[in-house]
Amino acid sequence: MLRKLSRAEELILYATITNTKMSAATTLPQTQTRLAGFRRLWRTLKQIFHEVVGAVFAVLAFGWFNAALRAWSRDAAYWLVIVAVIVAGSFSFFAFTSFRRARKL
Repeated sequence: MLRKLSRAEELILYATITNTKMSAATTLPQTQTRLAGFRRLWRTLKQIFHEVVGAVFAVLAFGWFNAALRAWSRDAAYWLVIVAVIVAGSFSFFAFTSFRRARKL
């Protein structure tokens, strides 16, 4: 079964058949539009927001892991250790997803 060619593939195929030279601008498709003005500023602010939130959650996760380690070393109740590890794990997950979302922007 034949598949439909993209515009870039059509241009490359046409150039090879007719044996003409093409510039790089016509062979490569425009994949990302250039952001300008307020949209560019807004994207930057969203990325910084996600990075800051990720850093805050990472610091909080570190604090809860520290509390879990202290509770474990001082022979506290097991449920205190488990709760601290669960909270630290959820904060670590939030930090990871926030940094990943900032990277995707």
